[in-house]
Amino acid sequence: QVQLVESGGGLVQTGGSLKLSCVASGPTFDNYAMGWFRETPGKEREFVALIRWNGGSTNYADSVKGRFTISRDSAKSTVYLQMNSLKPEDTARYYCAAEYTGTRYLGDNYYQRSQRWDHWGQGTQVTVSS
Repeated sequence: QVQLVESGGGLVQTGGSLKLSCVASGPTFDNYAMGWFRETPGKEREFVALIRWNGGSTNYADSVKGRFTISRDSAKSTVYLQMNSLKPEDTARYYCAAEYTGTRYLGDNYYQRSQRWDHWGQGTQVTVSS
C-alpha cells in the first residue's frame, strides 16, 4: 500500500523559496512516476511537476518552469519540490502523487492530468504574500 506524506509548506513572501518533501512508503518505487500537483478552492487540481523514479527524467508545467525543481532521493524514498522566486499565484495546497507506470510510460502529457494518478498525500499549504 502506497503512503505519501508531504511536509515543508508555509508562509513566504513574494520572491522567497520553500522546499517541499514527500516521503513515500509501501512498495519499491521502481517503475513509478512521482508528481506534485496543487489546488486552490474552486479550481481543478493542477499539474506542477513530475519525475520518473527510474532515470529521473522530469517534466514541468509552463507556469513553474525555471523556478521549481523536482528531485528524488532513492535512499530516503523521498521526492522534493524546490520552489524559488515564489509568486502570490503559487499560493495553493500542494499534493504529492504516485502512479505505477510499469515499463510502458505513456508520455509526459498523459500524466499531467490528476485523474491519471492513483495515490495521493494529504497535502501541504503554501501561501505566498505580496
